[in-house]
Amino acid sequence: MRYNAVMATKIAVIQAPASTPPRQALTFYAARAEAGFPSPADDYIEGQLDLNEHLIANPPATFFVRVSGQSMINAGIHDGDLLIVDRSVEPQSGSIVIAVVHGETTVKRLGRRGDRLLLLPENEAYQPLEVNRETGLQIWGVCRYVIHRLY
Repeated sequence: MRYNAVMATKIAVIQAPASTPPRQALTFYAARAEAGFPSPADDYIEGQLDLNEHLIANPPATFFVRVSGQSMINAGIHDGDLLIVDRSVEPQSGSIVIAVVHGETTVKRLGRRGDRLLLLPENEAYQPLEVNRETGLQIWGVCRYVIHRLY
């Protein structure tokens, strides 16, 4: 587990999926979960759903990261969340990336201000980190999905 007080992010687990992820089809209900008044007529099953098909576009280039820390909470990334990261996606300004800076791993939003490259936290309590040759930036991949518990 790595920790850097400046970046305030710990990367606790990094796992690469098998080259062919195991398929686990789960029941998929065709009815939408309304946030308003529920309809009793919407109680039928449409079929099976495999989350690998929806969340992992390129299995050989995909890995998972578990995060702890508060620097990305305004991006919907909370302590204990699991990120699905794709190494084959080209990082753009605005992408949330897994990066290595000064030998420390962090999750931040990639940004540009003029000719400056920045790693931006999504929490006002943390400062942006300007990236230059001395920082030794490596981008491991672009975060595609975040999975977190609701309670």
